[in-house]
Amino acid sequence: MLTVVKPKPAAGVAIAIFSFILYSQVASAALTLPLRSKKGMVVSAHPLASEAGISMLRKGGNAVDAAVATALAISVVEPFSAGIGGGGFLLMHFEKTGEMKALDFRERAPLKATRNMYLDAQGKVRPNASINGYLAVATPGTVAGLYEVHHRYGKLSWQEVVKPAIALAKDGFIIGDASTWRSLQTNQSSKQAILNNSATREIFTRNGEFYKPGDRLVQRDLGKTLIAIAENPQSFYTGKIAQAIAADMAKNNGLITLEDLKAYKPIWRTPVCGNFRQAKICSMPPPSSGGVHLLEILNIIGDTNLKSLGWHHPDALHLIVEAMKIAYSDRSQYLGDPDFVKVPVQQLISPAYAKKRRQEINMQKARPSTQVKPGNLNSQVQIPNSKCLPISPSPCLSYESPETTHLTVVDEQRNAVSLTFTINLIFGAGVVTPGTGIVLNNEMDDFAAAPGVPNAFGLVGNDANSIAPRKTPLSSMTPTIVTENGHFRMAAGAPGGSTIITQVLQLILNVLEYNMDVGAAVSVPRIHHQWLPDELRVESWGLDALTLQDLRRRGHKIIETAPWGNGNAIAVTADGTLEGAADPRGEGSPRGL
Repeated sequence: MLTVVKPKPAAGVAIAIFSFILYSQVASAALTLPLRSKKGMVVSAHPLASEAGISMLRKGGNAVDAAVATALAISVVEPFSAGIGGGGFLLMHFEKTGEMKALDFRERAPLKATRNMYLDAQGKVRPNASINGYLAVATPGTVAGLYEVHHRYGKLSWQEVVKPAIALAKDGFIIGDASTWRSLQTNQSSKQAILNNSATREIFTRNGEFYKPGDRLVQRDLGKTLIAIAENPQSFYTGKIAQAIAADMAKNNGLITLEDLKAYKPIWRTPVCGNFRQAKICSMPPPSSGGVHLLEILNIIGDTNLKSLGWHHPDALHLIVEAMKIAYSDRSQYLGDPDFVKVPVQQLISPAYAKKRRQEINMQKARPSTQVKPGNLNSQVQIPNSKCLPISPSPCLSYESPETTHLTVVDEQRNAVSLTFTINLIFGAGVVTPGTGIVLNNEMDDFAAAPGVPNAFGLVGNDANSIAPRKTPLSSMTPTIVTENGHFRMAAGAPGGSTIITQVLQLILNVLEYNMDVGAAVSVPRIHHQWLPDELRVESWGLDALTLQDLRRRGHKIIETAPWGNGNAIAVTADGTLEGAADPRGEGSPRGL
């Protein structure tokens, strides 16, 4: 049961009561009920993908088998968000040993990539150069990553876990009511990028008209590619698939070569972990910024008893927002690929550092972002210029893409996988390699094209995230697993560009601090601040009138927007039951044994 406690007003009681009742009705109407199971569970952003995953558990597979099958199925049924032409991160927990592992299969810059490749003769960033077309594509890692984790830890055969995706591609599926399919009717930039590429246009339109919810989408070329990958996953990197990608790149002034594909290898990394209350929180390390800044924000919150204040109390919100600003300012300065730059991870996730940054927060007054500076961690601090680019949508509006996808799996032994992967923006670069059905990413946009210039999500970066050959672009993806006393407690993640970190933060707080079930945790209204632009984003009707008034009084610049995010989570209850839920803002759903 979710209890919302609000500050007692000194005046305007009638208005306060009215706004509270209206707010409560709106909030409760959208709550989703969790699915419960004593055995295994799979949650993803699409019911067909969740079904593919749970079918592996039914066949005696483990969490890895289910996660790989789910991810490959998502590559078919959500071609706009993630796929084998992209990359991502995986976190896994072994219940028997308590061990936690992290796999980086993120896309990497091609060998021909250069630091200034998106700048014009005057040194200014060329609009959309890192977003649309062949020059925006980084070397994909999804197939290598999924095969790597399955080869090491899967129980079923590789061919078995690829089967559901092959069937969905060859036989087709009915397009659901995902907002992305609807948005293609009005998103001119994405429409044009797709229409400009003949292979993409052939798959996703019928005589130039985009498929709509209710239509059946068949992807025969992708089905053939998946069959080839089932026979030999290396065909993507050294075989005919690789040759097709490289030839199409060369023909269209892209950068990826056979050498890039042959050289690609996923990387096992050490998860970042920290304590919060009685729980141990583990998440993805650099080149993701997700785990570092999730822990930094939780550390800044520290031992503050948010629960005693009440969910979404203005004091709690103010503290959380000010902590978000600090974390995102640090992100802009220090985060990048650890194979290329020294990232001060241990300093950033240190409770002592958080305590020091917490002293900067005035609980009665919001600090303008211009006054929130990256911490001085024995490094020269450069405050980036937050000029906005003339790209669409404008990063000045804290753009958040619904693309990227997350899936969560827990098997009967309580082994868990939390996996987030992506092709970046909607339909990636708008490029499909002819004859393969592979939608290619536009992940090069996640680099800092120039110091202080925001990317499509409005995120600002500096030299640590500059472009270099074979370098991995910085990410916000935050696959997370929580344990208590060494045992599985919760796994969660979300898509959403720059908002991923704050979505996962609020999922964790909702379950661990406010004792919500996961259905409520993924459903209730959320907030977001990313330092630049200096705005507190809240969902329309997400906060009542008195709370908005209180936050504005403290100096927060509030922007009310449409709902965002599409996270999911699985948690274990006090009696050992698994409960899972997908965000009602999307079309995902859980499946249980």
